[in-house]
Amino acid sequence: MRVMVTGGAGFIGSHIADKLIEDGFEVCVVDNLFSGRRQNINDKAGFIEMDVCSPNLSSVFRKEKPDYVVHQAAQINVRKSIDDPVFDASVNILGSLNLLECCRKSDVKKIVYASSGGAIYGEPQYLPADEKHPINPLCPYGASKHAVEHYLHMYCVNYGLDYTALRYANVYGPRQDPYGEAGVVAIFTKKLLSGKTPTIFGDGKQTRDFIYVGNVADANAKALKKKTKEKAFNIGAGVESSVNEVTSKLKKLLNSPVEPVHGPEVKGEVRRIFLDVSLAKKELGWTPKTGLSMGLKKTVEYFKKNE
Repeated sequence: MRVMVTGGAGFIGSHIADKLIEDGFEVCVVDNLFSGRRQNINDKAGFIEMDVCSPNLSSVFRKEKPDYVVHQAAQINVRKSIDDPVFDASVNILGSLNLLECCRKSDVKKIVYASSGGAIYGEPQYLPADEKHPINPLCPYGASKHAVEHYLHMYCVNYGLDYTALRYANVYGPRQDPYGEAGVVAIFTKKLLSGKTPTIFGDGKQTRDFIYVGNVADANAKALKKKTKEKAFNIGAGVESSVNEVTSKLKKLLNSPVEPVHGPEVKGEVRRIFLDVSLAKKELGWTPKTGLSMGLKKTVEYFKKNE
């Protein structure tokens, strides 16, 4: 079976491609290399440099003839989405629509879509947030991510395109960009390794559900193979951890004396969030096997070796 992974040279997408190849799938990576890296691409995967917004994407589908698509390509920065919501929508909504049209015309069997459990629910009315929690995003990124879920539903009803949307929590791990504005674990690890001072936005008591990237890759592989009653699943650790707590763990792992400084809070970011992942456990047969302590250890080891 052939799988196209959009954004497959990126942080999460490359891990998914690795997992699918390990499971015996033929994989084609489509990535514009805006934030992805060639060195992330598995040697056994095909690669086409292409933006999902490109009108030429249809020619890639005609050539590659994928049976399945795993859609990871996106504008992922919350702060950038607030600064430029039109760009965010052009990539996350229009780019996804371009991809869905290609899937429809190429008779793709199923698409697995990277949604956001950390951004679409907004400030939670209750915790942990499950899939039935009201959708009230505080930022354009969350709005654009959830909008595509509606399009997926319509393409399923009108064109028979099967899909699963995975609502990721805060994903971290090897290959995450330490120079971007998204990804506190990678950014802080790189700064602490370099003896530089990391900046915590706000008081650091804000909480997130930190999920190791290997767990996310496993969820995508299971979603690709399984026929499920539900179509949207939270993918997280199901545990609430503060930014201060994660920073403390990183300092200990790196034996770093550097103390972080605090900056202003970021507009559009929620105060507390963690996810109820019981539905994914029940229907996908998925559990997050790598916990926070082990995940941070693996991440630190990667950055020590590669960055």
